[in-house]
Amino acid sequence: MTTYSCGIDFGTSNSSIAIDKAGEISLVAVDNDSVTVPSAIFFQQHSNKAFYGRQAIELFLHREPGRFMRSLKRVLGTSVMKQGTLVNGTAMSFSTIIAGFLRELKQKADALAGQEISSVVMGRPVHFVDNDPLADGRAQAELAAIAQRIGFKHVDFQFEPIAAAFAHERMVRGEKLAIVVDLGGGTSDFTVIRLSDQFTHKPDRSSDILANTGVRIGGNDFDKALSLSAIMPELGFRSTYGDKHLEVPLKPYHDLAEWSKVNFLYTAKLISQIRQLLYQSHDKTRFGRLLQVLEEETGHTLLAAAEGAKIALTSQPVHTAVLDFIEPGFAIPILRSTFDEAIQADVANISASAQQCIREAGVSNDAIELVILTGGSTEVQSVQAEFRRLFPQAAIADNNKLSSVGLGLAYDSRNKFGEKKKLPYASTAVSNCSSM
Repeated sequence: MTTYSCGIDFGTSNSSIAIDKAGEISLVAVDNDSVTVPSAIFFQQHSNKAFYGRQAIELFLHREPGRFMRSLKRVLGTSVMKQGTLVNGTAMSFSTIIAGFLRELKQKADALAGQEISSVVMGRPVHFVDNDPLADGRAQAELAAIAQRIGFKHVDFQFEPIAAAFAHERMVRGEKLAIVVDLGGGTSDFTVIRLSDQFTHKPDRSSDILANTGVRIGGNDFDKALSLSAIMPELGFRSTYGDKHLEVPLKPYHDLAEWSKVNFLYTAKLISQIRQLLYQSHDKTRFGRLLQVLEEETGHTLLAAAEGAKIALTSQPVHTAVLDFIEPGFAIPILRSTFDEAIQADVANISASAQQCIREAGVSNDAIELVILTGGSTEVQSVQAEFRRLFPQAAIADNNKLSSVGLGLAYDSRNKFGEKKKLPYASTAVSNCSSM
């Protein structure tokens, strides 16, 4: 009987799964015919049934009553993971919610394989949580426990940029020194690695991997920056109230611009506070829009408009964000230059992390022959311009941006769990990426 293993890329924005069948690697269609699925969940109110991916987004945008959730990867390792949440009035742990999403991926892979797959390499960022090794270790342990919970007996981990390198390596002729730039929804990760199509079956790649770095900045942060810069001012952000002309509280705006925090805003206490402030507001029209969004629970729709603007501005100089769900005819034109300015600090920090990776690898920028761009956030024009500036002499590889990590994890699962490997009987092997 053929033994299968798989790789799962559980991403902040999108996810994928690929299987290894006797050395043959293939991505699994996980959302109709698509091999990637938005990391989104919608719990229908009347049944509490869970819907995933594009169907979840569609139900939410059509104002179906229920609870919508995105960016769940960002709660791993944080205090929020322990708190859990209310889903349509029912207490539910984030472990249970994430397990439901990942189980959906596993079931699609099991169906394609015709058997239950027991071995997996899970992708992970270089840092789940910046500058907190304990929280970082806790995040990996939480994800490992979830993988076990949904039926995997053998679990290993690989850094996501290394997985992306493995996916691209089959197209490399000769030996090349590469930097992988993996910009996802929640993190930006980098690996300097020696690649060659002759290295693909090497069981130990530790000597080829020169450095890994990462920072907790990604596409979701771009959404937030653009929302605060271009959209939230039209909802009264930084407006004033009262005789002393005090600035309105900023926290609701910041939380409304963050996917993982939107659902926590719809409380009677906050809505009452905003309603009271509205009476004293010096800009009742704009500040009233904030109250309306909170009362009607359309925060995710508002943030989706910011995300849509971000995506549109990767290919056009101006985009009009239509916000007629707030009031008829309400729309905001947004320039790409506004977006570039809003994310300037984030791009600078991403660049600094990439340059740290070069320093830790002990090489120069000029030595890099290949830049591998993966993750949807590498579509952003100012990001591409920054990496062309850093590595002007290097070739750019950017195919399979949303699925290369999943593919690479499956290649890694072949090396770790292939039929010639001896696995612990009825146990779970969880590593910390130290045996790359």
